[in-house]
Amino acid sequence: MLVMTLAGQAQPAARFQPNESTVIKDSAGVVLPYLTWREMMTSGKYMLRSNAKAGAAPDFVMVKLSDSQIKLNRERFKPMESEYFTTGEAFKPFKEKDVTGQKWDTKALAGKIIVLNFWFIDCAPCRTEIPELNQLVEKYGDKDVVFIAVALDGSYEIKEFLKTLPYKYHIIDNGRSLANIYNMKNYPTNVIIDRQGKVKFHTSGYGPNTPYWIDKEIKAALDLPQ
Repeated sequence: MLVMTLAGQAQPAARFQPNESTVIKDSAGVVLPYLTWREMMTSGKYMLRSNAKAGAAPDFVMVKLSDSQIKLNRERFKPMESEYFTTGEAFKPFKEKDVTGQKWDTKALAGKIIVLNFWFIDCAPCRTEIPELNQLVEKYGDKDVVFIAVALDGSYEIKEFLKTLPYKYHIIDNGRSLANIYNMKNYPTNVIIDRQGKVKFHTSGYGPNTPYWIDKEIKAALDLPQ
């Protein structure tokens, strides 16, 4: 199976990464446009099957996965850890205001689970995961879970962006200096902090399994059945 991870900055990949010149067809043999197959791959509901023949340029066929295959793949392929945090170590706290003026002190949130997302508007992978992150807010927002997004953009740009794509996290604007505290370079980066203020989960870039594992780790932190 070929796995795609998208990030706001290119990262070395251990697996084959198809690109705009890769020939990918549907089951009827029709060549799919790049944007079409890219969206299908990032959904996590398809895989590529190689049709490589000796002496011929390689091409691939898009194959739809069954529900059981999707679940199995999500369990098998846990997102790689980011290079900015260490699982089990104390999270370096911060104090900031969000775009509504509400103050946030992560140290004062001890006893709650904090879910962070570092992102910026022009980051396509960041925008891709927002609808699924919104679903997590809807699922856990009434529990001891706080969702905070640290955006690099200014308040005006964020408010204009939210008119076209709602984002239900509490959004901190002008977050570049905050991201720099953690030497952040790749976006999106998602982090979960447990009730004791320690890093429980962290990953950079967007892959189809990322929201699934954020959900899974939140459940574990809440001691909910998987």
